[in-house]
Amino acid sequence: MAQSIAAHYEARTKRDGFQCDAAQAEVAACLDDLASRLVDWRLPQRGLFGILRRRSGGEAPRGIYVHGQVGRGKTMLMDMFFEHVAFRPKRRIHFHEFMSEVHERIAAARKSVPGDPIPTVARDIAQESRLLCFDELHVTDIADAMILGRLFEGMFEEGIVVVATSNAMPDELYKDGLNRNLFVPFIRLIEERMTVVELESAEDYRLQKLAGRPLYFTPADKAARREMDKIFKDLTGVENAPPTELEVKGRRVPVPQAAHGVARFAFEELCARPLGAADYLAIARQFHTVIIDGIPALSPAKRNEARRFVNLIDTLYDQRVGVIVSAETDVDGIYIEGDGAFFFERTRSRLIEMRSEDYLAKRKDRAQALNTGEGAEAAEATTA
Repeated sequence: MAQSIAAHYEARTKRDGFQCDAAQAEVAACLDDLASRLVDWRLPQRGLFGILRRRSGGEAPRGIYVHGQVGRGKTMLMDMFFEHVAFRPKRRIHFHEFMSEVHERIAAARKSVPGDPIPTVARDIAQESRLLCFDELHVTDIADAMILGRLFEGMFEEGIVVVATSNAMPDELYKDGLNRNLFVPFIRLIEERMTVVELESAEDYRLQKLAGRPLYFTPADKAARREMDKIFKDLTGVENAPPTELEVKGRRVPVPQAAHGVARFAFEELCARPLGAADYLAIARQFHTVIIDGIPALSPAKRNEARRFVNLIDTLYDQRVGVIVSAETDVDGIYIEGDGAFFFERTRSRLIEMRSEDYLAKRKDRAQALNTGEGAEAAEATTA
């Protein structure tokens, strides 16, 4: 590694016009230490009969689990580490996407491997990558929760080093989840095999990036799409986030893109489908910011879509969720006639207020609540 992570971090802050953050610098130093140990470590090899043996480098270095609130720079620092660490083979992937792949691997292995397929899956993963960097390690799916302990135990035994970011400390993962007692060994494994570091920065740097920026784009053309893409990346640290689902009263509500408390939908995905108040409340309690692409001018023929849109904005407003939209017309022209047009005046007023500095400050409080677990608990209470 020609230049340290700390040096790259300092250069990045100067380039972006921010002051160096002591908490971020501390995490950068931890990542530098791991980078040095990885360079010195020799990879494990398989000897005769497939038995794992170590070279003179000894056991694999401990990985790092970085947790902290949204927007503190966890992903930025991990990406710097991944880009500059002089170690191969390595892979950086969103945790949700990784687990989706794991389930596919398990299904394939069951067709050819007798017994437990997870050791085979762990071995196959190790053949592809010895350093895995996971963004946004977050567990809500019981199918994931029930296999993570065995999976990570197998990966660690195969000599895989893991670096992960998360909004939750290990003990808060899968909190109040079904059969959580079976998940606890995974938490203990993280604590045993990884160094747990809290990024305690007081500033939410992503929220700063919204200050003074337009949050309502019209018309909903390619230029608006580019601006929305840029805001999404600034808020989440990624260009394209994986989909997820929310369970609401036994149903699955798809979320096309979700990362770091931010969800992105097309208007049709929220308002042309038969979604109701419980669905919108689940979304509002799970995400502190919702991005909506392509709101059309609503005619009387689209009164159902208009009604759902009114309910959606009311719910997001009441829950102090940030809203960023692109629309065919300005807010005055979205719904000017048809059933409920009179009541749309409230929606119009709220869409305007949601762009204000005062409302954005409330959104910041909401983001912090989600990260302390209050939002997640509320969502579970709603969606149970």
